Amino acid sequence: MARLEGSMVAIVTPMKDGAVDVKALRKLVEWQLAEGTDGIVPCGTTGESATLTAAERAEVIRATVETVRGRVPVVAGAGSNATHEAIEGVKLAKELGADAALVVTPYYNKPTQEGLYRHYAAIHEATRFPVVAYNVPSRTGVDLLPDTVARLAKAGAIVGVKEATANMDRQVQLVEKVGRDALAWLSGDDFTVLPYIACGGHGVISVTANVAPRAVKELVAACRAGRLADALARQVALAELNRVMFVETNPGPVKAAVALLGRAGPELRLPLAPVSEANLAKVRDAMARFGLPLA
Repeated sequence: MARLEGSMVAIVTPMKDGAVDVKALRKLVEWQLAEGTDGIVPCGTTGESATLTAAERAEVIRATVETVRGRVPVVAGAGSNATHEAIEGVKLAKELGADAALVVTPYYNKPTQEGLYRHYAAIHEATRFPVVAYNVPSRTGVDLLPDTVARLAKAGAIVGVKEATANMDRQVQLVEKVGRDALAWLSGDDFTVLPYIACGGHGVISVTANVAPRAVKELVAACRAGRLADALARQVALAELNRVMFVETNPGPVKAAVALLGRAGPELRLPLAPVSEANLAKVRDAMARFGLPLA
């Protein structure tokens, strides 16, 4: 399996008249690759996985894999709060030619650490496919703790973790208990790229890379090369843009931003609503100050 590292984009799912806009998706993927993005992550939170049908998820993953053509890893979102559904999602990602699956911790159910361990172990047993565990307690209500990650790593059930706690002590504990290179450590927060990589991370699965892929790629490269002053300057330069990507619930602002670039429509699927005019102005102004080419 290709190494999961660098600047990976949690790509939006373009929609038009209520359906997936596959043509726009393919163009977005090609642009990401041209800008140097190291991996494509379709059907994640930013890709509105929660409101895609199974057929639409297959459509998005298939189009992404076909467009990428092996040039970078494709890590397909495949999580569910029901283990049997997550297994089917990972099997689908495998069948469609993805390189790995991104599997969020089971939301709503609030399983114990033993339940989390058994969830990922069952997926591994049923699929034998590389899985990146996605820990995002702010969305799921459950936290995948370092001791459980260590158990999963020892069992070979996961190949990486997307960590979205913004807690650097947590990342140090993960490296302490598991080892820096035992798993792929990927930040789930654009605003922590520099400290996260300094604490043993290998890269980021980025929302902001949807609109500034080259800048995020260069930030990650500076961090990984140990050019700390350069990396800090780049992190600070991206700070406002990172903030406005979350001025409302993701992916509302980033979809609006992609539309302002003229690369896809801003359409969201309910229950997400369009970004307010006031917040759209904040997104537009931040993009202009960063120097992005507004359509």
